[in-house]
Amino acid sequence: MNRHVTQFLEYMVKEKDCSANTTAAYQNDLTQFVQFITDYAPPTGAKITSWREVDEHVVQNYLIFLKDQEYASSTVARKVASVKSFLHYLSDMGQITKDPSKRLDSPKVKKSLPRSIRPQEIDKLLAAPLAERSPKTLRDKALLETLYATGMRVTELVNLNMNSVDLDAKSVQCGDGGKRVRVVPIYAEGIQAIELYLEQGRPQLVVEPSEPALFLNHRGQRLTRQGLWLIIKHYVKQVGIKATVTPHTLRHSFATHLLNAGADLREVQERLGHASASTTQVYRQLSDENTAEVVIDGRPLPREAKSA
Repeated sequence: MNRHVTQFLEYMVKEKDCSANTTAAYQNDLTQFVQFITDYAPPTGAKITSWREVDEHVVQNYLIFLKDQEYASSTVARKVASVKSFLHYLSDMGQITKDPSKRLDSPKVKKSLPRSIRPQEIDKLLAAPLAERSPKTLRDKALLETLYATGMRVTELVNLNMNSVDLDAKSVQCGDGGKRVRVVPIYAEGIQAIELYLEQGRPQLVVEPSEPALFLNHRGQRLTRQGLWLIIKHYVKQVGIKATVTPHTLRHSFATHLLNAGADLREVQERLGHASASTTQVYRQLSDENTAEVVIDGRPLPREAKSA
């Protein structure tokens, strides 16, 4: 049964261009489903050994099992979606005669608005690394500026390589590869921060000259997602921002501030790498007259900065 899961994951990567993170989520969800099937005891008492033996009753029991685990509704919905996609694939491939999840309803998820922080707080956060000057703080300044300038995802940021940034064109290429790659502009201050890091910061951090990663940790290796979270947490605490701030908060703030400044929805969608404009549309709901701002050199800044 695991063999079919492996085939499905390969199909999702090759045919559907799934990202590494999405594939990993599918794998985790389906591994749990296979374990449930393995442990499941049907009324007949015989263990299930083939996907053809999985019927609607089994799938419904799996949904009940997930709800009993007290997962968030969004987590249950994702796991159910993984199972439905997998079983639909098996049906299309002729591995099963009927899709047992066809009538399975996904749990409704209460959607909450993404959180953003005010432009004034963004300014404090971006300026925080400049309190002292070291290879580490030069890196931190560059990565914070890049994160807010582009609105890229955490994985996209840590996966940046030296050749991902075009200093002359003031842009960065990011994404998961294939169709998902996009080129996003960076405002001048962000480019300056990257240049300074490349000149005076990264040479002090790199261990292996052949290391392609743009942002390095203290061991000279590619910065990890966890490392980025800790860096942001450190500076949020340092400047006294009370709100919960994660790397994704900067992505939300980037989108919200650009839209508030009058940017076109389609442009913001392309910068964020959203497949659908409806995903980007949610940021319009975060508009607040008290956070109105203008764009200076491509960077959203508080209105006060224009008159300064």
